[in-house]
Amino acid sequence: MFRSMALFLIPVVLLVLGSTIFFVDERELAIKFKFGEIIEADYTPGMHFKIPFINNVKKFDKRILTIDAKAESFFTGEKKDLIVDSYVKWRIKDVVEYYKKTGGDELRAGSLLYQTIKKGLRDEFGKRTIQEVVAGDRTEIMGVMTELASEKAKTLGIEVVDVRIKRIDLPASVSNSVYSRMRAERERVARDFRSKGAESAERIRADADRQSKVILAEAYRDSEVVRGEGDAKATETYAKAYGKNPEFYRFTRSMDAYKNTFSGKEDIMLLEPGSEFFRYFNNAAGKAKK
Repeated sequence: MFRSMALFLIPVVLLVLGSTIFFVDERELAIKFKFGEIIEADYTPGMHFKIPFINNVKKFDKRILTIDAKAESFFTGEKKDLIVDSYVKWRIKDVVEYYKKTGGDELRAGSLLYQTIKKGLRDEFGKRTIQEVVAGDRTEIMGVMTELASEKAKTLGIEVVDVRIKRIDLPASVSNSVYSRMRAERERVARDFRSKGAESAERIRADADRQSKVILAEAYRDSEVVRGEGDAKATETYAKAYGKNPEFYRFTRSMDAYKNTFSGKEDIMLLEPGSEFFRYFNNAAGKAKK
């Protein structure tokens, strides 16, 4: 009988002991209640104790959480509609305050926080043009949103780590017209570049043609000068050479004339036998017949 009672009591004791112990992970925050009233929080990671049936414990995620809500529509200062997709990074800082304000519901906490973010985005976008939002003011907007969300988060017992704008889009109806304007502008710029390029090409080509003509003219001038100097030098050399023996000069000139004149079989020339041309042909001394 004692053995039977031991077999019955051991599981009961283990169950009671198990219900008095709870563990807090390093990634968790815990609150201990007594009949629904908060009596302790700020537990360090490890093993802790509670009274069964009197105390109960609720745990919450201590890590950085993300609110990634659906994209919202906002109007710029130009009354242009923009579709903005953003997200918020946050974590629990005061678990007791967090539980009191949100009941420990992450969705509710995220919704309350994002309402503030959405209102702030609407105000900030309403102060700026599309170009300012897209080109350079996004960092400033995110800084303002982080500061604004941090103020709201303090009342919820949470801490905002970061606010980011993932994407900014135009509505489909507006995007087509904007893209058409952008395409037309790019085409206009391209035509402008092409026309300027064609103008530069023509200017370069004309300058190259002018320079080539100038270079050719100068080259022809220089060649004529060199040729004239060469001819003068040759004439001077011939004159000096033939001046030493005029008779030999006349003889060689006559021989060249005979060779050039009778070079072909069909060459015919009608001259008197006693003409000057046949001076050396008839007489080796070069004396013409009388």
